[in-house]
Amino acid sequence: MKSFVVSALVLCVLVTKAESASNAVAWCYHLPSCNFSTWSSIAAPFCNGTRQSPIDIVTANATFNANLTAFTFQNYNSTSALTKIENTGKTIKVGIASGVTVSGGGLSESYDSLQFHLHWGNGTAVPGSEHTVDGKQFPMELHIVNSKSSLNGNTTLAVGDPEGLAALGFLIEALPSNVTESPEAWKNLTSYLQNITQKGQSVTITDPISLDSLLDGVSLTNYYRYNGSLTTPACNEAVVWTVFNDTIKISEDLINRFSTIVRINGSSSPLMVNVFRGVQSPLPVQRSSSPARISCSLSLAALSLALWTS
Repeated sequence: MKSFVVSALVLCVLVTKAESASNAVAWCYHLPSCNFSTWSSIAAPFCNGTRQSPIDIVTANATFNANLTAFTFQNYNSTSALTKIENTGKTIKVGIASGVTVSGGGLSESYDSLQFHLHWGNGTAVPGSEHTVDGKQFPMELHIVNSKSSLNGNTTLAVGDPEGLAALGFLIEALPSNVTESPEAWKNLTSYLQNITQKGQSVTITDPISLDSLLDGVSLTNYYRYNGSLTTPACNEAVVWTVFNDTIKISEDLINRFSTIVRINGSSSPLMVNVFRGVQSPLPVQRSSSPARISCSLSLAALSLALWTS
């Protein structure tokens, strides 16, 4: 069913070579001297480019593209594909084993899934998704980062190609407050956070968690598409973005774990909160489904949520 450039983190983060380039820029989320409002100057030329991400997706302005068909996900159902979970100091990143790919969906070729990471605010009280939809910001956002298979993991080539990377963005919202420790896959994933509270710490994932299980409940045929950038320095404009219409639903207690357990450095450093870049200038957005189909999907989602709470 259903590296990266720059830091080991944020949607845009590929591997060691790319990370070293990003680490040359002392960027951050938590200080006025280096937070995202400064990146256009401290991380030029890309962070002040013309196709920067994230953006606000205005649904009424998205144009239908019949070429945005269904994806083919290979090994997204594998319960051994997630290798390790790491605190990078700026996000929580999960490595993905080789052999996991995504194709179709209007992409020019097959892409290798390399890692995923998350962006969040401060629990459910302060939203922290990067993309917004019609001005609405969600509690969290999951980014699966993929690189063109033909590039064979060469991140230098990937970030230099306007379509070298494909990012799958999933907005996350909270289940009703009476639901706890749910879904099971997210309960298992967040249980590792207590072992990676400090920057640089990582542990092997031993629970049988698949990507499919983390994306449960999301229609992978209803999505938005635009060409943008990495959302962390160096902000390379090399990303084909897919932001899915349906949200991942997680209980509040699991969402709150991210902002109350992990820290940006050592044990006495601040908690990792508000790790997201604000929206950038609007860009043309296409959609895979007609407004009627999207409306139907939303109605079914509302019904599902109602049944969950009954």
